[in-house]
This record gives sequence, C-alpha cells and structure tokens, in this order.
Amino acid sequence: MSENTEQQYKQTRAQSLAFCEPLNDEDCSLQAADFVSPPKWHLAHTSWFFETFLLKPFADGYLTPDSRYEVLFNSYYNGVGEQFPRPNRGLLSRPTLTDVIAYRAHVDAAMNTLLSDQAHPEQATIAARTTLGVEHERQHQELFFTDIKYSLAVNPLLPTYIEGTACSPIPNRPSEWHRYEGGLTEIGHFGSEFCFDNELPRHKVFVAAFELADRLVTNSEYQAFINDGGYKRPELWLSDGWTTANQKGWQAPQYWLQHEGAAAEYTLHGVVPREADAPVCHISGYEADAYARWAGARLPTEFEWELAAVSSTNDADTNSVASSEVASYHPRASNGHAGLRQLYGDCWQWTQSAYSAYHGFSPSSGAIGEYNGKFMSNQWVLRGSSCVTHRDQARASYRNFFYPQDRWQFSGIRLARNTSGNP
Repeated sequence: MSENTEQQYKQTRAQSLAFCEPLNDEDCSLQAADFVSPPKWHLAHTSWFFETFLLKPFADGYLTPDSRYEVLFNSYYNGVGEQFPRPNRGLLSRPTLTDVIAYRAHVDAAMNTLLSDQAHPEQATIAARTTLGVEHERQHQELFFTDIKYSLAVNPLLPTYIEGTACSPIPNRPSEWHRYEGGLTEIGHFGSEFCFDNELPRHKVFVAAFELADRLVTNSEYQAFINDGGYKRPELWLSDGWTTANQKGWQAPQYWLQHEGAAAEYTLHGVVPREADAPVCHISGYEADAYARWAGARLPTEFEWELAAVSSTNDADTNSVASSEVASYHPRASNGHAGLRQLYGDCWQWTQSAYSAYHGFSPSSGAIGEYNGKFMSNQWVLRGSSCVTHRDQARASYRNFFYPQDRWQFSGIRLARNTSGNP
C-alpha cells in the first residue's frame, strides 16, 4: 500500500470531523428537506462505505459495532440491501453524534490495520477502493457544506456556520468571447490519476465551432435579467422550467434577500452584502437556461466546456471568488485558462447536456458499480468546481450532475454561443 494512499485516507477522515467543529449537536441532525442530509449522517455514511466495501470483504475478523448501521447508513446501494428512507434521515436522533464519532474511530482503526498490511493478497484492490472511498468522502464534504447551508437558512435567525468575511471580488471587466474552432476532439479523462467511472472511456466527438464567455455571469447581470421581467416572461423558459419556477414561486436566486433595505445574501458566514461583481450562485439549470436565452446566448454543451478547459495555458487567475465561503478549507484550484476565468473554484457551471453514458461506458460489477451509472436519467451535467469542492477534484473531465430544478448547490452560469454570434 502506498504511503500516499494511507496519508490521504487519514487527512480526509480528519477533515470531515474538522468541518463539523463549528456545529453543535442539534446542528448535526438538521435536515430541512428530503434532498439534503444531516451532517451526522454524512459522517456515518462515509464510514459505512469503507466498512462495506473494504473491511467486510478484506479485513479478516472485522466486526461492526452495530449490524443495524448497514441499513441506517446505506444511501442507495440496492445490491447491499435495504436502506433507511432518505427523507427521514433527520429523524435519526439515535445513534447519537457521540456514537457516530465512535463508529468512525472503530472503522478508522480497522482501516489503518488493513492499509498497513503490505502482504495482503488483495492489496491492489484495497488500494483502488480506498482511493475511491477517499474521493467519495470528499464529495460528501462538499455536500456537507451545501446541505448545512440549506438547513441553517430555513431558520429565521439565519445562523452563522463560521465567523469570517467573504472575499470581495475584484470588479469584473466586461465579458469577452473566446472562439474555439472545434472539430473532432477527444473527450474524457486521460492519464494515470484517479477519475470516476463516468469520466470514461475517453472517446472522440465532433464539436462545431463555438464561442465561450471568458467569465461567469455576475450578480449585477442577473439582477438586470430580473429587472427586465425575467421571471415573468414564459418565452424565455423551457416548459418544465416555467412550471417549476411558478410552482415554487422563484423570483431570484436562492439565498438572495433584502437586509436593512440593502441587497444581501445568506452565506455560511451569515448575511453579507451582495457583491455586484461576484458570480451569481445557487441557480437552477432552468434559471441558467432562461438567463442565457434572455442574454442572446445559450448554455455550453459539456463537450464544448471540456474542449475549452483543456485548451488552456494560463496559470491561476483569482479575479473573483463566488462568495468564497469556505475557501480557507479548500484552496482554489488553478482558475484561469487561455483567457478564460473562473473555470474552477467559484461555481459549478450548468451545461445543456443531459447526463448520460459515454460510448463504451461500463459500470463496475457488483454493488460498487451503482456509484454513478444508475443516475444517468433526467439530470443535467455541470462542469468545473465550486468554492466547496476539494481542489483535487477540480479537473476538466469531472462530470457533476443534478436535476435542472436543483439550486441548493453552488451552481452558476457561463454563456456560450455559435460562431455566428447567435445562440
């Protein structure tokens, strides 16, 4: 087992606990909607993952502290067995937070023993699954922030997760368009570094010539869309989007509010003034699509986005930081590419691409193969990364995916258009 694998395991596990330190026990059980999970559940589920896919099959004599955890903390792995209903995770007052932390310590002790066994006959499989488990836990760290922000925001007190000041963005220059000639290009992960199975196989696609905006849409630009009746003009919206926006009463991005008569937004640092030049964030795919149509543009395809990202040459450009609510926890990845800004580290960027399998995709066998493939239905792809994404997961081939009505994620807008200047 490589020393790096063991080190990443220990660092990631410790980091998850550190993220919970600003919370109290009541906070750790919060679940304000059925699509979010309590912090306590994230801590337990990531431990369940290592227990289920590593310790039980590979650690001789391993005993779980409670066999009922197999049901309580199984997320969606039907091949493993029954799951406790996701909308009811906030009702799990027992096991307590103390019990869950003890469960993590139990799993960690067994994992440390397993990882130190250099003579284990399944060492290669153990290393690969440990890496997957670490990447899985990093995804749950990101969900920790999006979920706790949503759950805290329903409280009229608008609690602060952690004291601090969001980074003020440097005023953006007017958006510029960058042209890409397209053609037959290779898409998908390449190299020996880790990637998720949905980033494979690398394959060729044809991309027509297109233009991509060099930066993300800002709060002030989105405000102009609102001022022009953007939420009241059905011609701008996809049919499902128009229905959803009206049913949910959307009039602005999630977490926008008026505070003492001034434009503000709720962040993990509490209520802060709304920065006009910061990227607009917490936007649904439907809102992103409507804005793009209003702006005389469109959303990029995921292939256009990836082609532009891998065509990059410049180093990091830190012009703006999308509220940068927890940037001190996850240092930003390289952010500027061949004149493109804010590819990584601000907001996930909606594409118009449906989340589906690449040609030749084949999930792993067994329950672990349920990781990504089973969700390739009715969702849209987002590219890039956000201010709460682990920097090692910010890569051009990463395919995030959510339903187009979702907006509790740190998601924003980058515009595209055809080379004729038309959408």
